[in-house]
Amino acid sequence: MRVLIADDAVLLREGLVRLLTEQGHEVVAAVGDGEALVEAVVAHRPDVSIVDVRMPPTHTDEGLRAAVRARELVPRTPILVLSQYVEVSYADDLLSTAGGGGGGIGYLLKERVAAIDEFLDALARVAGGGTVLDPEVVGQLLVRRRRDDPLGELTPREREVLALMAEGRSNAAIAKSLVVTDGAVEKHVRNIFTKLHLPPDTDHHRRVLAVLAHLRA
Repeated sequence: MRVLIADDAVLLREGLVRLLTEQGHEVVAAVGDGEALVEAVVAHRPDVSIVDVRMPPTHTDEGLRAAVRARELVPRTPILVLSQYVEVSYADDLLSTAGGGGGGIGYLLKERVAAIDEFLDALARVAGGGTVLDPEVVGQLLVRRRRDDPLGELTPREREVLALMAEGRSNAAIAKSLVVTDGAVEKHVRNIFTKLHLPPDTDHHRRVLAVLAHLRA
C-alpha cells in the first residue's frame, strides 16, 4: 500500500514509517501538521492516510478537520485516525464523512499500534474501504445511550456481537473471537437488526455504518 502519515510526534511518526516500510508498504509522505496533510493527500493520492487527531497549532482537532477537508478534496480517500484518548465527538464527526461517498474510515487509540498485527489488519481494512472503530470508542458510544434506547433490549452476547460488528469484523471473524459457530453469530446479527429496527444488509461496510448511525442517533 501507499501510505501517508500525519503526526507531530516525531518518534511515533518515524516509528510508523519504519514499521510500514519493513512490512513492504511505501510511505509517500510523513508530515507534522494538518495543512501539510491536506496538501500531501492531494499531491500523492495515497491508498490510506494515518492521521493524529491533535496537531499544531492548538493541539485540539486540527488533524480531524484536516482529514475531513482532505476527503472533500479527494473523495473516498481512506483515513485512519489515531487518538490518545477516547473522544466520542471526534468519532461522530469522522463517521459523518463516510456517508454517501463511501471510502474507508477508522478511529483507533494510539496504544493499539503496539499490537502490530491488529494495527496492520485495521489499516488494510480501512484501505480496502472498510470501517474500523476502536473497542473503547464503541464502548463509550454504548454508555452514552438513553435508558429507553432499543439497545437496552439487546442481550449481553448481542452487545458483544454488535461491538465486533462496529469494528468491521465479518461474521466468521466474530465467531472466531467469541468461540462460537458461524450459525450462532448469524442468529445474533439477525436479532440485533430486528431489535434495532435496522434492515438486514449484505454489504458489510454499509451494515457497519447503519449500526453506528443508530448508535449516534
